[in-house]
Amino acid sequence: MTLTPKFYRDRVCLNVLAGSKQNARDIWLAAEGHVLVGVLSKNYPDVASAVTDMREYATLIDNALSVGLGAGDPNQSLMVSEISAQIQPQHVNQVFTGVGTSRALLRQSQTVVNGLISPTGQPGLVKISTGPLSSQAADGVIPVTTAIAMLKDMGGSSVKYFPMGGLKSIDEFTAVAEACAAQDFWLEPTGGIDLENFEAILRIALDAGVSKIIPHIYSSIIDSEGQTRPEDVATLLTITKKLVG
Repeated sequence: MTLTPKFYRDRVCLNVLAGSKQNARDIWLAAEGHVLVGVLSKNYPDVASAVTDMREYATLIDNALSVGLGAGDPNQSLMVSEISAQIQPQHVNQVFTGVGTSRALLRQSQTVVNGLISPTGQPGLVKISTGPLSSQAADGVIPVTTAIAMLKDMGGSSVKYFPMGGLKSIDEFTAVAEACAAQDFWLEPTGGIDLENFEAILRIALDAGVSKIIPHIYSSIIDSEGQTRPEDVATLLTITKKLVG
């Protein structure tokens, strides 16, 4: 099984959550493989049980597995790194300060490891204090260009920009997208993305020239039983194909 996500036209790969193993398989098929299927570490009592279960997920979706924190919970950072070291997924979600640990434990460079940075209300500036201790301290706000350089230093693959609140932080998101394009770094917009605003958000990243984009679409496409709707994933893929061409 490959360690590299299957990007549509080498540009876009969706990221959605699975409510069950069958749901994971259905999502993957609906996206024609152009998806990373999120399974949250927070749903497991320990690393061993997570590894056992996530390996079963991986076999159903050709390893298109995204190991998640759980709503960006910094306290899950070390558990995510320890799980990922054993299962070698295609995608790892991390807080800013957890990127180096994940990359070192993976012992390879192919798996995508993102680093969580957050909006500040000021375009061009981002918050990087998203770790277990730093998130409890005064906000660490720095230029997005510096944040990207630091993520590169730690072996990161991409910026996870969260929480966006859909279109609420769009000016800031545009600045992040432009910085990612200028520094040849990947971008993962996250938070409040739905079928209505997905096209606008993806278009901004594409127009900025970001080389690879992994948009996260979560609660808006999950049904009352906790399953992501495959038909909504198919719609997202249709929009992606239209924009990417």
